[in-house]
Amino acid sequence: MRKLVDSLLKQLQDPARWVALTGAGVSAASGIPTYRDHSGLWLGSQPIQHQEFIEDPSKRRRYWSRSVFGWPRVGQASPNTTHEAIAKLETCGVFSGVITQNVDRLHQSAGSHNVIDLHGRLDEVRCLSCRSITSRTEIQEWLETHNTLPEAASLQLRPDGDAELPLQWEQGFQVPECYECGGIMKPEVVFFGGSVPAERVEACYRLIDAADGLVVIGTSLTVYSGFRFCRYAYQQGKPLIILNEGETRADPLSRHRCDNNPFGVLIECANTLASHHAEDCHV
Repeated sequence: MRKLVDSLLKQLQDPARWVALTGAGVSAASGIPTYRDHSGLWLGSQPIQHQEFIEDPSKRRRYWSRSVFGWPRVGQASPNTTHEAIAKLETCGVFSGVITQNVDRLHQSAGSHNVIDLHGRLDEVRCLSCRSITSRTEIQEWLETHNTLPEAASLQLRPDGDAELPLQWEQGFQVPECYECGGIMKPEVVFFGGSVPAERVEACYRLIDAADGLVVIGTSLTVYSGFRFCRYAYQQGKPLIILNEGETRADPLSRHRCDNNPFGVLIECANTLASHHAEDCHV
């Protein structure tokens, strides 16, 4: 592994300022399942689409009846060593910021400061009418109080705070409404089929504009939402590094890629650079 670490160290130090673009693979070691396997194959059933959730009460029942079981795993998850390595690289000045496709806020918990939650954050719920925000923890308490729930031990959990649930449990499930106006409550995330807010996309472009290159970590980039930033960096002539188990959509654009224990390599690089950074600070 030493050769892989040395190779990545060389890449990260020339040029010196990078943006990290992360995906579900980064959070897998924290107990949050990924959407796809290493070959890009979708795992589990298809997720609820944005327009379905807005228009169809039965789809909202489906979402919330499953989310009541999926959320605790996300809400109680802790950062893993990959999150910590990314935070170390920000402290060292290697990463100027993180664009994450994840909605679990684990980068922030690990100590990363300049993070753009591309697809939003699962720990907040917004009313679509009055725009008020309620914590997901408070919504969880409401759901558990107003519904009789089956045992969760045998349920299959999914990456977005969702779970596979028998159909009979969805019927008659009580769905939360806004405490202020009675409006529809939606998690503060971008559902499939929805659009990332334009100002958030522009903030990502500005972060890349100010950096020397882009490092992709733990994502196949199958969804255009993240892939566009790889293409943007490439079109600007900025190098692209990919650290991911399995192929990605941006492989043809990359200058350097590692799919052999990519997180282990990144962690070792971060520890090495953090050690050098600490020594420099004591000079």
